[in-house]
Amino acid sequence: MRALRWHGTHDVRVDQIEDPAIEDPRDAIIKVSATAICGSDLHLYNGLMPGMRAGDVLGHEFMGEVVDTGAAIDNLAVGDRVVVPFTIACGDCFFCNERLYSLCDHSNPKADQAAEAMGHSPSALFGYSHLLGGIAGGQAEYVRVPYADVGPLKVESDYSDEQLLFLSDIYPTGWMAVDDCDMRPGDTVAIWGCGPVSLFAIRSAWMMGAGRVIAIDRIPERLAMAEEKAGAETINFEKEDVYERLQEMTRGRGPDCCIDGVGAEAHGAGDPEAVRRDPDSGEPNHPEAINEMIKSCRKGGRLSLPGVYTSPVDGFALNALMNKSLSVKSGQTHMHAYMPALLNTIEQGLIDPSFIITHRYGLSQAADAYAQFNAKEDGCVKVVMTPD
Repeated sequence: MRALRWHGTHDVRVDQIEDPAIEDPRDAIIKVSATAICGSDLHLYNGLMPGMRAGDVLGHEFMGEVVDTGAAIDNLAVGDRVVVPFTIACGDCFFCNERLYSLCDHSNPKADQAAEAMGHSPSALFGYSHLLGGIAGGQAEYVRVPYADVGPLKVESDYSDEQLLFLSDIYPTGWMAVDDCDMRPGDTVAIWGCGPVSLFAIRSAWMMGAGRVIAIDRIPERLAMAEEKAGAETINFEKEDVYERLQEMTRGRGPDCCIDGVGAEAHGAGDPEAVRRDPDSGEPNHPEAINEMIKSCRKGGRLSLPGVYTSPVDGFALNALMNKSLSVKSGQTHMHAYMPALLNTIEQGLIDPSFIITHRYGLSQAADAYAQFNAKEDGCVKVVMTPD
């Protein structure tokens, strides 16, 4: 089969490799019908994520058709159409029973490496380094899905792949970002970044009853999408001081809820985004977005961090966080807890997730798609790829 593999910083290639096979009775093999590039994939592309190895198959947003199942799989059959969550969970450990699926104790076969870096291991992820399992991802023609009796969401409606694909990651991630803010009806929500996760967070905040949503970015096409397709007020951080503008907009109180939809490699006004830090230099991640969020949030407010961080951050404004009595929730999305309910929002006509797509490619063009997405060329906000 053909699959997109990582060979180093800014070097991804579509290679011919062996088809995946059943390795465990709880496995399934999925023939991919649609896959996407996530903003967090750019951390891999730019060499910022530890634990990558040449030849790793990328991709954690995908869906397709079941073509084979292990002996223990009784909930799926060959021919079923499924959306696969990017987090891999066993379904029966302590954390899965607490519905904290992205903290699964059993799915990461490289748990010792993750524990050495972080104290404990989160769940494995598809296509996201050996620190998080070394599981081959879905930017490929076929994928082996572990714990397939727990993860894949079977879809029996006739909605298109483009309407369903983002249930694999960014729609539930945007929803959980708002859920983690403990948002109350009428709250003002401020979101740093207008990328795909943040756009879904805006739409989710409205569905949960937000009184006001304000989104912050500098890329014109992303700001336009936040306004025109998600209904947010916007701030261009290169043209306005974000803290001062938010205080004006909230009469000096600050937003009730603040969401960091940026994560690693956030940039403040004037920072050249094309100049990425060298991951081997010892230079820390940029804390601009999270520190601006801490400064801007109202006293006693709630912070949510869905943005991916790949290493420690120096200069984190812990003093302000503590003295303002801010609460924080973070984490990879507990996908299995959200996917069925969010499928219902699509089927009820509350949202058509395909609004996010700006570019479409065949899998054979994946290297060009990554380069364009990374450079933010031609208004590229969200890329979908199909095997061709």
